[in-house]
Amino acid sequence: MKTFQKPLTREEEAEYIRRLGMSDPEVSKQAREILIERNLRLVAHIAKKYQNVDEDMEDLISIGCIGLIKAIDSFDAGKGRLATYACRCIDNELLMLLRSKKKTAREVSLFEPIGQDKEGNEIQLVDVIENGQTDVIEDMELARNKKLLGTLMQNRLTGKEREILIMRYGLNGKGEATQSEIGAKLGISRSYVSRIEKKALQKLREGF
Repeated sequence: MKTFQKPLTREEEAEYIRRLGMSDPEVSKQAREILIERNLRLVAHIAKKYQNVDEDMEDLISIGCIGLIKAIDSFDAGKGRLATYACRCIDNELLMLLRSKKKTAREVSLFEPIGQDKEGNEIQLVDVIENGQTDVIEDMELARNKKLLGTLMQNRLTGKEREILIMRYGLNGKGEATQSEIGAKLGISRSYVSRIEKKALQKLREGF
């Protein structure tokens, strides 16, 4: 695999993002190319997470590059580092590829005939496969979303917001509670619990 250039420093990244938004098309184009080239190492790093699936690493990197380019083209400089935003875009692009491949494989294989029953009727694989079969890709995505949720709850919510959501939705293995029950326990009104819950959920939506 080719050797990728070193990532940009925070200052270099900010400068090229500034140039990306300039009216001079040549300057903007050059900045875009540099941002792509200097973030290819990030693409390769994320692609390695999926190296155990039945896909060539070079193909994974190519698809990841599409996510990187989308990230650069849609990045808002007021929302933190490009690398953080690009990670999500690259990851999403790879997951879409794997979901698409999985769907195609199902369409090809699950409906192929595998024999006949006692009455001579054709049996397909989909007729005998167990329901609830483990979906590896969806499990990976669920695990990723759970990890992100935990991070967002720690970084974006206040202690009271976290406490109310944990009780309201039965997180951390606890049973779910109504807004009235939470209000009684915390000594606040049900309507105040509702306002805090809505505000906390909105913060999490924005984070996702």
